[in-house]
Order: sequence, then C-alpha cells, then structure tokens
Amino acid sequence: MTMNRLRIGQTLAPSLAVSCWVQGGPIDLSQLLGHVVLLEVFQVNCPGCFLYSLPQAVDLHYRYGDQGLVVIGIATAFEDFDMNTLENLGSLIDSGSVIGETLRMLSEHQQLQDGRWPVRLPFPIAMDHLIPADNSVTPDLVESFIQQKLPDLTSQPIAHQNRIREQITAYLANLQYYAETFERFALKGTPSQILIDKQGILRYSRFGYDSELEHDIQDLLNESVS
Repeated sequence: MTMNRLRIGQTLAPSLAVSCWVQGGPIDLSQLLGHVVLLEVFQVNCPGCFLYSLPQAVDLHYRYGDQGLVVIGIATAFEDFDMNTLENLGSLIDSGSVIGETLRMLSEHQQLQDGRWPVRLPFPIAMDHLIPADNSVTPDLVESFIQQKLPDLTSQPIAHQNRIREQITAYLANLQYYAETFERFALKGTPSQILIDKQGILRYSRFGYDSELEHDIQDLLNESVS
C-alpha cells in the first residue's frame, strides 16, 4: 500500500478508515474543526499501550475535554493478527478483558483486578480497517516502505541497510493485512499519538510514550483559529 507523504504542520489530517466503531462514533474528523484532536493508536496486544499511553489518554480526556480536546482511540493491527482482533477489542471495552503480552505484563505490574484491566476508556473507540495483503514483494515496495517508515536508513552503513531490507522483505512477505488508518498516517508502531489542530492540520505524529504530549495539547488549545 502506498500513500501521499504527510507534511507535519502543512497537511490536512487524512480521514479515518475504520471497520466499525466499538464505542461511540461514528466520527468524521472534518466535523471536529475548532477542536484539538488526539488520536490514540494502540493494539490490543501491546503492553506499553496499556501500561503508559492509554492511561495518559484517559487522564488528558478528563482534564482537557471541557477545553476543546477530543480524544479518539483507534485499535489497529500490523502484527499478531490472531490477537489484535475486533473480537478481542470488544471484550476489552465490554469487560476489561486483556490477552497475550498485555495480560502477562499487566499481571506482572500488578495492574489487574480479578484478572481484568480496571481502566475504563471513556472516549470513542474504533477498529482500524484491515485490507488483505497480497504478499507480492517488489524492490519498489520495499523502498516505499523504507521511505515511509525509515527515511534515515540510507545514512546508515551499507551492511546495516542490507540487513534491514532483508527483514522488511520478510515482514512484507508474511504480512496478512494492511491497517488502513495506520498506513494513512504513516505510523511506525504502537502506541502512537497523533495531534490535529483546530484547523484540521496534522501537527504531531509520534511513536512511543510521549512525555511532551500534555504540553503540546496545551499549546494547540491556546492557538486561535484564523
């Protein structure tokens, strides 16, 4: 799957492509002009999402929702397709049921109650739209993947570049699905946080826990709409 390259601070955020809304919704980003939007992208089988980023998103929702912040959760799947499913997402929303590495790590960190995750996600949640992959891996596809996900790879030693290209080729050959919203925003993994300003412009897209997220949200909330 190929896409137009996003330009942070210049590009209108692409629309969401979801298979269904599990909680709340449907939501059209074009109808949220005048609001700051946080897209919290996670996988059900992603321990870091549950240990750090999702609790952060819940906190931000409660503290800034009445100031114009809209938080939307997007559950995606770019790996572990047998666990990052719509069914498991529904069980999470309905009862706090968790699976796989998420279950193991939350248990290890003593963050479960009666075997379930006690945090309720209070904002709309959707499942990313998954498109079956055809597994036809070409050199152009590999290079497109690198440009989107690893644009700095060409500055690395040749031996390292070749090793990464081999890994990418194997990954694409075994890929079952493309997650459409994940691809549209050119994300690198989960958790990812995407911030869209009041004019609908993509302002931030970051992979991993973001300690600066609250500060960035405050700045965007304080911006006037031209």
